Amino acid sequence: MPEQPRVRTTEGLVEGRRRLGNAVFRGIPYGRPPVGTLRFAAPAPPHPWDGTRQAAEFGPAAPLGDGNWLTLNVCTPDPGAAGLPVLVWIPGGGYLTADASDPMYDPSTLAAAGIVVVSVNYRAGAEGFAFLDGAPPNRGFLDQLAALHWVRRNIASFGGDPARVTVAGQSSGAGSVAALLTMERARGLFRRAVAHSVPGLHCTPELAERTGAELAARLGTVPTARALSEVGPQRLSEELMALCADLPAHRESWGRLSHAGIAACPVVDGEILPETPWTALTGGRANGTELLVGHTRDEFRLFSVMTGRHGTFTGQDARTALDVFAPAPDGADAYRAAHPGATPEELLETVYSDALFRMPSLLLAGSNTTAGGTSYLFEVALDGVLGACHSLDVPLAFGTLDSPTGRQLVGDPPSPGAVAASRELQQAWIRFVTSGDPGWAPYTPDRRLTRVFDAGTRTAPYPEDASRRIWEDRPPAPFGLVRDGRVRS
Repeated sequence: MPEQPRVRTTEGLVEGRRRLGNAVFRGIPYGRPPVGTLRFAAPAPPHPWDGTRQAAEFGPAAPLGDGNWLTLNVCTPDPGAAGLPVLVWIPGGGYLTADASDPMYDPSTLAAAGIVVVSVNYRAGAEGFAFLDGAPPNRGFLDQLAALHWVRRNIASFGGDPARVTVAGQSSGAGSVAALLTMERARGLFRRAVAHSVPGLHCTPELAERTGAELAARLGTVPTARALSEVGPQRLSEELMALCADLPAHRESWGRLSHAGIAACPVVDGEILPETPWTALTGGRANGTELLVGHTRDEFRLFSVMTGRHGTFTGQDARTALDVFAPAPDGADAYRAAHPGATPEELLETVYSDALFRMPSLLLAGSNTTAGGTSYLFEVALDGVLGACHSLDVPLAFGTLDSPTGRQLVGDPPSPGAVAASRELQQAWIRFVTSGDPGWAPYTPDRRLTRVFDAGTRTAPYPEDASRRIWEDRPPAPFGLVRDGRVRS
């Protein structure tokens, strides 16, 4: 039996496994388990260990398992190498879940291209984002920062270059990347960023306090770290998901948040996240970077199918979506004028796709450029099983078309066009992580060139230009409480 790979980290020796020509290390702690008095605290440094720690199994994702949620995984083509580029993957899941063990994120193909791939578990849901008295807000972001510090200390021992780190994510993982772009605490921890389907999901402290109080009340307790530490993680998660399902009951006071379906998301707290990424970058309070950012064409399709509403949306549903999510004061009329022949369902899917993912992604590209960075914009337009829906881009980028999610979204077997689009997107990632140039011209406000990944990938002007004109200079604002019919920010 061949000898298994071993690497010495700053905390101790880890032994991984050989897999598909790479050295794979799983479940390495980058922080102590956030249990007991650490339950809702900022992440604490991991304890060192004696001897050899087996790194063969993924760590549990919150809220499952024994609370040992702060672990990461490293896949390297050669632990004995030096100076390899590094990709740090932050999984998504609507800020409610984050599981790096998903087969969709298998890093084997990227590692075979000479990239050290790190994937991170962090606290999501109420564990990471509920707003509680006696606990720091945005604990999930603090976990990600701790993981990036671990990478800075240790990645050279796995063959990686700590000065060539790209942080990447999709959906809430991309929202995390956008937040990290603007955090003072994250400066110097990564060089480049990849953000797929950036969500426009943030809360004001006032609204976050209200949702935290409602969650605690449903559990018969108060919204403090001390009180909720008495509630088991699984029970807390179940009640949070029940609150998400009951959000429509709070529409008169919680406004847009109640339509978004997520009851625990990042809060613009003034300290960890001082403001939204768009205003921080355009206001000169954060520096731009090398950024690869984009979205899928039919973002909301996945959610309309998952909720069983696809094909059933009415004219009233479309009017409500426009009233809630189109930018004020004239966005609803602008959408109707831009799409005169659209069915109610087409209009609803367009405005939801724009408000939740497409326009936040586009506006991040522009904001990063304004801040002195270089942005490369893309759209995935490949027709999968549910069109070019949310998450279709992930198995394309990782080359995991045969994963369960890949088969569900791309098709089984994948079409030749899907295989070609996957190869193109994956090569763009590899080029970007390695050199900072994915292979097409940067985004500029005048040309707005966009790489469109399809069966026949091409570079073209931004495809969703009608939406761009509606949202121009209107970055997503944090969700706030509604008082007297108006949102308080």
